[in-house]
Amino acid sequence: MMEQNVLLMMFMGQSNMAGRGNAAEAPELTQGAGYEYRAVTAPDRLSVLQEPFGKNENNARGVTEPGMKTGSMVSAFVNACFAETGIPIVGVSCAKGGSSIAKWMPGTAYYTDAVERMKRCEKWLLGHDCHIRYKGMVWCQGCTDGDLRIPPDIYKANTAEFIESYCQKCDIDKCFLIQIGNHRDDRSLYVPIQQAQLELAEEKERIVLVSSQLKTFADRGLMKDEFHYLQRGYNLVGEDAGKNTGKYIKTQFNANPE
Repeated sequence: MMEQNVLLMMFMGQSNMAGRGNAAEAPELTQGAGYEYRAVTAPDRLSVLQEPFGKNENNARGVTEPGMKTGSMVSAFVNACFAETGIPIVGVSCAKGGSSIAKWMPGTAYYTDAVERMKRCEKWLLGHDCHIRYKGMVWCQGCTDGDLRIPPDIYKANTAEFIESYCQKCDIDKCFLIQIGNHRDDRSLYVPIQQAQLELAEEKERIVLVSSQLKTFADRGLMKDEFHYLQRGYNLVGEDAGKNTGKYIKTQFNANPE
């Protein structure tokens, strides 16, 4: 890989970030749009970004879910973001199905693993003629907290603490938030968590809401079960979130040209 600018993006959260779709129905990656840094299985190189994204990135001491990642929103996100910025993304997978926000708090195994994966990628890029123009995290999580009926004020406070701590620890500028959708069979179950996420994006400078599409998918027949989406749904939300993330990053470049 020749010397070039890249965007370093962590893709984090629970199962709808990990991806429970069908990789064969994901979009083909635009040439030059992105790479995957496999911090667990191939930390000595960049790999072609493909679905299922992060399939084998299992760390027994941290985030692990063998055989669970089957097709995600990441390829669609990367294509759309690249179309806006013209800068390839180096993506790092660190998502765990069924994980409540409590499992991601500072000091937990997931938090530690996520920091280590990001730092490992950053070190590799800086040692291989890659100029990191921007560092961000893409976050989609909260369904498990809805299932557990965690009070929204507690969810909100914990999420704010986690995101601020993680971004400071990794020198990440923004958390690009994808709002969770609805439970297929109980449309009101996740509404308190959805509202907490909207408030976080309104109140916290660190958090940028980049898609609310998931909450429309139950009514559009894009769910495969109570919690997860068909690949078409992942493609749609990935494209939406990637486009909005790319637009936001472009405004930052315009405000702070090199």
